[in-house]
Amino acid sequence: MSNADIFVGEVIGTAILILFGAGVCAAVTLRYSKARDSGWVVIAFGWGFGVLAGAYTAAPLSGGHLNPAVTIGIAVDTGKWDKVWVYLLGQTAGAMLGAVLAYLVYLAQFRANVRTEGTTEGTAHEPVPTLGIFSTVPEIRSPVANLVTEIIATVALVLPVLAFGLTKGLGESGTTVLIVSLLVVGIGLSLGGPTGYAINPARDLGPRIVHTLLPIPHKGTSDWGYAWIPVVGPLTGGALAGLIYNAAF
Repeated sequence: MSNADIFVGEVIGTAILILFGAGVCAAVTLRYSKARDSGWVVIAFGWGFGVLAGAYTAAPLSGGHLNPAVTIGIAVDTGKWDKVWVYLLGQTAGAMLGAVLAYLVYLAQFRANVRTEGTTEGTAHEPVPTLGIFSTVPEIRSPVANLVTEIIATVALVLPVLAFGLTKGLGESGTTVLIVSLLVVGIGLSLGGPTGYAINPARDLGPRIVHTLLPIPHKGTSDWGYAWIPVVGPLTGGALAGLIYNAAF
């Protein structure tokens, strides 16, 4: 695969991933959305479908990593690092593009994110925080605990992804991406509660940059003090998964 193919594939695939993922978070979060308050299960499946669509689309061009943690895990296992920088650039650019696209889909809802006064027909509404639509926000802010959660959850993603490559039937049937998508849904349901399961540095960092730049009314903080955890944690988890896979399989 050429550098151009890898870059384009990862931009497109990661943009689709974030369009679905940030889109489902916007759908559940924003007022005047028909899916508002539909819950965590909907979010988990929305992200899973984003992986499904993005990875299948990118696979012919780049292999469909869509995640620096996956790229690092593969590099640690194989020792091949020469293309890593292309993957990471494409993933980050794609994540930013996907965040902008999700914003445009819900543009009217974002613009309506303002305080409304109470009337005889209804009660007053405060603006809703919007960072969680784009990036992860921990339920309990504890740097050590949050970091450990992201490391473990990312190992739970990347180690099976590497092991799926040993299952001949999955590759022949073309269902590997489907299985990975279901794995992401499972991680969200089981391990996503503490931090929102970034498990992907590009998925968190790219949209956080976009959140900082976009003119969203009452958007609140972009929380850059926390931003290192969903980057360092998944990268560490991806590297650990690569080491474990290399040693055990």
